[in-house]
Amino acid sequence: MLEYASYFYSFCLSLAMTTQHSQITEDRILILDFGSQYSQLIARRVREAGVYSEMYAYDISDADIRAFNPKGIILSGGPESVHVEGSPRAPQLVFELGVPVLGICYGFQTMSEQLGGKVEAGTVHEFGYAEVDIQHRDGLISDLQDRENQLQVWMSHGDKVSRLPEGFRMTASTASCPFAAAADEARRFYGVQFHPEVTHTAKGAELLANFVHGICGCGNLWNSENIIDVRVEQLRQQIGDQKVLLGLSGGVDSSVVAALLHRAIGDQLTCVFVDNGLLRLNEGEQVMDMFAKNMGIRVIRADAESRFLTALAGEVDPEKKRKIIGREFIEVFAEEARKLDGVNFLAQGTIYPDVIESAATKNGKAHVIKSHHNVGGLPDDLAFELVEPIRDLFKDEVRKLGTTLGLPHEMLYRHPFPGPGLGVRILGEVKKEYADILRLADDIFMQELRSSGWYDKTAQAFAVFQPVKSVGVVGDGRRYAWVIALRAVETVDFMTARFAHLPYELVDKISTRIMNEIKDVSRVVYDVSSKPPATIEWE
Repeated sequence: MLEYASYFYSFCLSLAMTTQHSQITEDRILILDFGSQYSQLIARRVREAGVYSEMYAYDISDADIRAFNPKGIILSGGPESVHVEGSPRAPQLVFELGVPVLGICYGFQTMSEQLGGKVEAGTVHEFGYAEVDIQHRDGLISDLQDRENQLQVWMSHGDKVSRLPEGFRMTASTASCPFAAAADEARRFYGVQFHPEVTHTAKGAELLANFVHGICGCGNLWNSENIIDVRVEQLRQQIGDQKVLLGLSGGVDSSVVAALLHRAIGDQLTCVFVDNGLLRLNEGEQVMDMFAKNMGIRVIRADAESRFLTALAGEVDPEKKRKIIGREFIEVFAEEARKLDGVNFLAQGTIYPDVIESAATKNGKAHVIKSHHNVGGLPDDLAFELVEPIRDLFKDEVRKLGTTLGLPHEMLYRHPFPGPGLGVRILGEVKKEYADILRLADDIFMQELRSSGWYDKTAQAFAVFQPVKSVGVVGDGRRYAWVIALRAVETVDFMTARFAHLPYELVDKISTRIMNEIKDVSRVVYDVSSKPPATIEWE
């Protein structure tokens, strides 16, 4: 896998060398990650401001920092304590390059310590909502306030800066944190103890925009139209008159790649859609209609339901089910690929979080959260050159590209669907009977959410098949049938989530429809667990 990751990274760098690409990424912000769960959000917020950014581990080499040539550097938060021996530090070069530096939470603390200040354990820990009093206005917070001289922010720290380095002055404080923000404007060093990247900080996006535009002097060329123009030209240069094969899942990422490739190379593109029998109701037909009929893209449909169900027979462990589904997908796709003549390139919908979570970034020290099938895993004998045109984009950027490319809103903004499909929404063993029941229940759930207006108010909603039976009554008869659980959550970043407070009348209507229209269901329950401690998916 790491060999593939290394190759992917080299390929990404080669794309970045084109003149047009360098123009829209000339203004670039380097983010050094100290292990915060919010680090990816920093990169997303910077890009939302129209500025290209990349995230690297805090111990990136000096040579790589110079090669990146940033207009500014942001030091993320992290779980460590600066005053503990062996805790992470920023490369000293960060403070010697002459570019602006913004330290966030731990980043502010290590900057203070490294420049001669002092950090110590706080007597009061601040986690969550806080009100920051603005004491002095600088380039970072000059025009920001929720109410007179005050900001509503999100704190998450136990330690605090107790003495500022020489040249810094305090710009904001709270009752328990005397240096909630500080700045050395002569050297353009800034620090905040709160997290501007999270949505709970009311003016956080504006603060980061002040840093990248007002302080670092960056423009706003990083936008959908420019990205599409650049990627189309890159794809044409890389592919020439050769043929490309794309594994099309019908999800957002592969769909956007299909539309982008079609714009760039037209009928040189062939897509393979693997129907594994674990899709939503009528999803196979919808994918074929959208791409083959409406967009004129050549799509080969591989009907592999029986193959997947056979491979999953008897397996109840969720992680093993994921691996079986991933293995079968790769094998079916490889078999279809070998049937095609003259295909030299393989396109994939790899996106930036896939790369980060698979610990495949250059010099990355992140733990592997999960392995993605897009980041390695295909057989060597396929001998394709890889094409990954959205590899450096976040999901929200991919959606914006899709909108600009003309893909329908309902495709781009539908709720997330796991790669293994219904295989991890059927608890225990996966059977065709269970999948068919779950498809119908999930479809009823989605219909009612859409008609009530709640689909767009929730971030993710789905049904889960419970492999237990419950007694019910139908007319004068007794029914002993399966249980369906409904799950709906509200979240912005999927890192935390609360269960959606759907109206009782709506839950009642959905439950009644499911039990009346699906004879094999006798009971419906609603999941009221939030994340944490629960996860969003059940498996």
